[in-house]
Amino acid sequence: MSLQVVLYQPEIPQNTGNIARTCAASGTGLHLIHPLGFSLAEKHLKRAGLDYWQQVNIYEHASWAAFQAAYPGASCYYLSTKARRLYTEVEYRDGDMLVFGPETRGLPQDILAAAGARALRVPMRPGLRSLNLANTVALVLYEALRQLGFPGMQ
Repeated sequence: MSLQVVLYQPEIPQNTGNIARTCAASGTGLHLIHPLGFSLAEKHLKRAGLDYWQQVNIYEHASWAAFQAAYPGASCYYLSTKARRLYTEVEYRDGDMLVFGPETRGLPQDILAAAGARALRVPMRPGLRSLNLANTVALVLYEALRQLGFPGMQ
């Protein structure tokens, strides 16, 4: 199993399209946890993903509970501006799942509380709310891929 990107209730179709394109380019699976803030048929989503849609494995989950039931014991890292640990302080392994929250509110507090030391953040200057979701996914995913030697990539 390769690395997996998990989007918990994403809200902006262009971000999800860009993330799908990044997943296609890197051979990473993309999990979408409902409810979504858009339709998967939306033109902005398709345009942002260009012609990469057939190159990415997309998995849909009806809820967070359904995702957890499908992957019991999964090795997940949870990205949040509220976390203390940096995303670069982790030794990623094949099969890890990188979980990102919705653009306007991030991951729910109960998920972050359960994450403990597996909650990670990207450093930023003080006083700023967050980075763009698609950019954050790319940063964290490519650090994990770098550590793994960019498997299947040239």
